[in-house]
Amino acid sequence: MTHSGRCILAAVAVGTALSGPAAAGDGRLAALYPQDSRRAMTGADFARFPGAGILFCRDASGVPKRAAAAWLIAGPRVVMLNAHNFRSRRLEVTRAVADCFFQIAGRNYDFEPDSLQLGVRPGAEALHITDDWALLHLKEPVTTAVAQPIPDAPAGLRTGSEAIAVTMVSPAGHENFGSATSLEACTIRQIDPPGEDGIRQARHDCNNGYGGSGSGLFDAGGRLIAMQSASLSMNSRRPYDGEFHYGSALLLEGAFVDALRDAVRRTR
Repeated sequence: MTHSGRCILAAVAVGTALSGPAAAGDGRLAALYPQDSRRAMTGADFARFPGAGILFCRDASGVPKRAAAAWLIAGPRVVMLNAHNFRSRRLEVTRAVADCFFQIAGRNYDFEPDSLQLGVRPGAEALHITDDWALLHLKEPVTTAVAQPIPDAPAGLRTGSEAIAVTMVSPAGHENFGSATSLEACTIRQIDPPGEDGIRQARHDCNNGYGGSGSGLFDAGGRLIAMQSASLSMNSRRPYDGEFHYGSALLLEGAFVDALRDAVRRTR
């Protein structure tokens, strides 16, 4: 199988659990780029970007810790997040679904432990940006929050280097930002050609930090068009570079959207 996204490298931010937001003045507070316009999410932001939730996973001592952003999507029982929350870049199992739960609107929901669907194809040997997606089913439907709708095909998002204004929404926050949540206006700088699954990688200049995996990228109309996967050279405060210093997200299209539609049918 060919991929438009590169293999997820050890140097990128991939699903590291947060112990909590960094306190003001903490030496960990930093950014990827010289510009940093992140702010905490408000109640209005949660209403504008529905479905925003958090993946919590228990550590070796059994203590739940926030691990990444996750999204209630397409219905009350389907959750979208990154595959690297459960698999290494070489596809080894890193944690069990049963050790994790989904939090949204202040309530916790357990997953069906055998419901994990990964974006990688059978026989794959490595996890790539464009297959770094996973879907899980909740044991019980969410009744206190609205799900993000199934995305339409990303009309107008042409392969190439045309700039696209987006908002990165990070309901689980970033370890290098002094808030439990994060939101930032930023730009997709380049969209790579698709792989066999019809999914493209977007290179962007949105700031990120550990725990920001799974953040949503929304267009100017408020449509979810991509999901954050990984970023290079964490906390370096270097200018965006399309080859050596950028964030990677996968567009919601192709086999990814097909799987979402199928998940809705199977959870009715």
